Amino acid sequence: MSSVLFTYRRCAPSAAQILLLSVTWFCSTGGLDSIAHKSPKLAPYFGTKTRYEEVNPFLLANPLMVTRKNDLLPNTCTPLQIVSVIRHGTRYPTKEQIKKLKKMYGLIKKSTSNSDLVKELQSWNMWYEDWMDGQLVKKGEEDMKNLAFRLASLFPSLFTLDKLQKCQMSFVTSSKHRCVDSTKAFIHGLAHTYLQLPIPTEDELEDVPCRDPLVNDTLMRFFDHCEKFVAQVEDNDTAMHELEKFKEGPEMRRVMHKIAELLSIPQGELNAGLVQVAFFTCSFELAINNDANSAWCRLFDEEDAKVLEYLNDLKQYWKRGYGYDINSRSSCNLFQHIFQHLDNAVSESKSVCNFVSSRSQQISTPVVMQFGHAETLLPLLALMGLFKDEKPLMADNFSTHLDQKFRSGRMVPYASNLVFVLYHCDLAKSPQEEYQVQMLLNENLLPFPHSHQSVCPFEDLKKQYRHLLDSCHVSDECQLTKVAHASEDEL
Repeated sequence: MSSVLFTYRRCAPSAAQILLLSVTWFCSTGGLDSIAHKSPKLAPYFGTKTRYEEVNPFLLANPLMVTRKNDLLPNTCTPLQIVSVIRHGTRYPTKEQIKKLKKMYGLIKKSTSNSDLVKELQSWNMWYEDWMDGQLVKKGEEDMKNLAFRLASLFPSLFTLDKLQKCQMSFVTSSKHRCVDSTKAFIHGLAHTYLQLPIPTEDELEDVPCRDPLVNDTLMRFFDHCEKFVAQVEDNDTAMHELEKFKEGPEMRRVMHKIAELLSIPQGELNAGLVQVAFFTCSFELAINNDANSAWCRLFDEEDAKVLEYLNDLKQYWKRGYGYDINSRSSCNLFQHIFQHLDNAVSESKSVCNFVSSRSQQISTPVVMQFGHAETLLPLLALMGLFKDEKPLMADNFSTHLDQKFRSGRMVPYASNLVFVLYHCDLAKSPQEEYQVQMLLNENLLPFPHSHQSVCPFEDLKKQYRHLLDSCHVSDECQLTKVAHASEDEL
C-alpha cells in the first residue's frame, strides 16, 4: 500500500487549480449528465449503511466541491487548529452479514415463483465472500481522498506542505483494516490530490517520516475496553428489548409478510434479520457498485425503507446512543482528548507574540485527524447532547420517527466526520472573544446544543462541558460493580 512522501516541496493548489481539478473531474464523469443521476428513493433510509452523498447531495455531481466558506468565521479570525473524528469510508459487508445474505439468497434460489423479480434475483451473482469482512472498498478510498481535499480547501492555512513535512499533523486510527486504510487514503488525498506531491517509489518510502498512522484502540474503540458497557449492553440480551419488540410489531410484520409474498417464501422461514440483510444488500450494491437498479432494491418501497431505517435506528439508539448512560459515558476519554488538544493550542498561542500570523505558526499540532467507526461517533455525539429527542425511541412510536432528531443515516453515514475548529480572533478588529470554536458535522456547521449558535467562545464551551472534563473518569464509569455473594455460614 502506498504511503506519503514528504520530501518534495510544492505549494498547495491555488483557487484556479482547485477549480481546474473540479472541472476536470466534472467533465470526466459526464458533466451535467451526472447530475441527472439522482439518489434512488430508498437511499436516505439505510441508516449507518448510508452513502455520504446522501447528506451532501451536491457531491454526486462533484466530489471536490466546497460550499461552506461563507459560513466560517471572518478574516479577523485565524484558524489555529482542527481536531476531527472521522468514520471510515464505504466498506464491504461484514462476515456475519454475508452469512445472513447467503441464507437469504438460498431461500430465494429455492423459490418456485415465476415472477421476473424472483428470476432476476435467482440469476444474480452472489459475489460477496467471507474474506471481505467489512474491509474498505475502492469507493471508500475515494471517500477519504475527496474529504481530505475538501477539508484542506476549507482550511488551507492548516493543511500545508510544511506542516506535513514537519510531522505537525497527527493521524490516529482504530486497528481495524477499514480504518487504517481510510487513514492512509486520507493522507494520500491530502498529499497527492491537494498538495500535488508525486507518489513515492518503494525505495523512497524508507526515507519518509511520520508515514504510518498511530493505532490507538483505547481511544477509537473505547467501547471494547469498557467492561460495564460490554456486560450491561453489548453482551446483555435484554438490553435490546425495544428492538426485539419492534421486530415482532405490526410494522415489521407487514414488511415481512410482503417480502414473503413477493418471493413466494414461507413466512415462517423469514425473520427480521434476513429481511434487513436483503435491504442492506440494496445499500451495498448502491454504495459499492453504484447500482441504483439492483433487484435487491426493487424488493422494497419507500414505506418499507422507513420501517427498516427505524429498526436500525432503534439498535443504534439503545446500543450506542441515549438508550443507556454508559453508551455515551464510555467515550469520555475521547471527548477529553479532543479538548486537551484545543487547550494545548490555546496555551501555545498565548505564549507567542501578539501577532495573529505568528500565533497560527506556533501550534505544534495544528491538524489532528482521528479515524474510527459509527460506534465511535454516536456515543460522542450523545455525550455532547446532540440530536437528542424529547422522548426516547421506543418500539411503539415508529409513527413519529421521521420527525426525530436521532437518525443515524444523517448523523453517521460512511465517511461521517465531526470537526472542531479553533480560531484566534483579532480583538482590535473584531468584537468577538479572542478564542472561538466552531463544529462541523459532515462538513455542515453544527449548532452547539446549549446556545443553538454556530460559534462559541472556547472558555464558554469548556464551562458548558466542565462536568465531563472534570468528573467523567472512564476507569470509574466502566468499572463493573462487584456483587458480593454471602456464604452459607453467613445466611
